[in-house]
Amino acid sequence: MLLTGLTASLVPIQSVQAAASSSSKAKVKSVRQAKPAPRSPRKVAARAAAPVREVVPSKPSFGTMYGLHDTEDPLDLKSSVAYVVDQDTNEVLFSKNPSAVLPIASITKLMTALLVVEANQSLDDKIEITDDDKDTEKFTGSRLAVGTTLTRGELLHLALMSSENRAAHALGRNYPGGLETFVAAMNAKAHMLGMMDTHYVEPTGLSSRNQSSAADLAKLVKTAHAFPLIRELSTSSEYTVALGRKQVRFGTTNGLVRKGDWDIGLQKTGFINEAGQCLVMQAQLAGRKLIMVFLDSAGKYSRIGDAERVRKWLTGAASPLAAVATPAAATTVSATALTPVISAK
Repeated sequence: MLLTGLTASLVPIQSVQAAASSSSKAKVKSVRQAKPAPRSPRKVAARAAAPVREVVPSKPSFGTMYGLHDTEDPLDLKSSVAYVVDQDTNEVLFSKNPSAVLPIASITKLMTALLVVEANQSLDDKIEITDDDKDTEKFTGSRLAVGTTLTRGELLHLALMSSENRAAHALGRNYPGGLETFVAAMNAKAHMLGMMDTHYVEPTGLSSRNQSSAADLAKLVKTAHAFPLIRELSTSSEYTVALGRKQVRFGTTNGLVRKGDWDIGLQKTGFINEAGQCLVMQAQLAGRKLIMVFLDSAGKYSRIGDAERVRKWLTGAASPLAAVATPAAATTVSATALTPVISAK
């Protein structure tokens, strides 16, 4: 207020009188000034001459190319593949294209973590990120610059929680015998677990040649869940590591981990264009331990939405979990079996 009063006192009396006598003109003038200024011919010409950038569509997922998204299901899931099974009884509660073999993206890192933990390598060993750990498949970036040194435990944490590709690659590269031996061990472990539709070519999931089925991945989740360290690191919501002189915070790739209404024992997400959005989880619902697999989901948040739809169904009045003494085959919901009775959408 003091500054305003001082400014007003410095205006000459003649100027004030002139402004008062021509107030109507000022109003008209202000209205005229409010009209938009005409475009500059030079700017218009420059815009017209600017090259038009071609929008390149993203590569379609394998599930899209195979027509799996045309499979209807009673829950209207956005994932072309879905599978829900009781961890203890192996009772299949929901099944949608469970045998389809598709790229699995960073779900791969769950097998990477399993091998590292089973090898009993020291989690305190220092591992340096090198040029060999750069992504030469999709050319993605990373906050782990070449020359960064972290412990094996820190790299394992970042690989499971934040899906850090360089961390996963460095873990495989530092396996006894090197990367080639590690990939061979991944495939040998898959075969031992009965994952006959599964094949790995590298430890990150960036390659679309890392492929599996939902039924196979459920076996992997069940096996990995037996390791407390994998459960702990995969369900961590955030983690801070020292990168040089800076403390850098990493977060989980699965928003459900932060939600208090979910009891998640293990989880892993994944995405590349060829695989779509993917998610595997172990969670407790209605007093039972369940394994959920969602592959090739269309949309950034659709895999989370699908998990919520399944949970709503399983905890609702029509839930098969509420059935008493019902044979497993009768409680199974199969998208393929129900397709004929569902109206087209």
